[in-house]
Amino acid sequence: MIIVIKDRGSIKWTAMMLPEHVKLLREYNESLDKVEMPTLDEDQLEEINQKIYEAMEYNKELVFTYFDRGDIKLFIGHVHFIDGLKKELRIFNSHGDKFFIKFEDILRVDNNG
Repeated sequence: MIIVIKDRGSIKWTAMMLPEHVKLLREYNESLDKVEMPTLDEDQLEEINQKIYEAMEYNKELVFTYFDRGDIKLFIGHVHFIDGLKKELRIFNSHGDKFFIKFEDILRVDNNG
């Protein structure tokens, strides 16, 4: 349904949409940007492992590229603890904020600087 509104002599066209339709359109647009989780081979996993342990030993800052619900994100910080039971890293950024990344979500690890 399209409604014509006359406002100070100019005609404006306004589309009427139900809130449910607006929500569905937003969800659809967001889903277009989502990507599938890439699969890493054994060499890539070993390289990630080495960089993490080396960074912990020398207190180096790392750049983590990780997968988060259809998005690929970056996080920069120091690895504080490797939790083998929960299979995650505990990382602190430069502001002292703690962040958790699951092992299976890590796609790439690079030295920062």
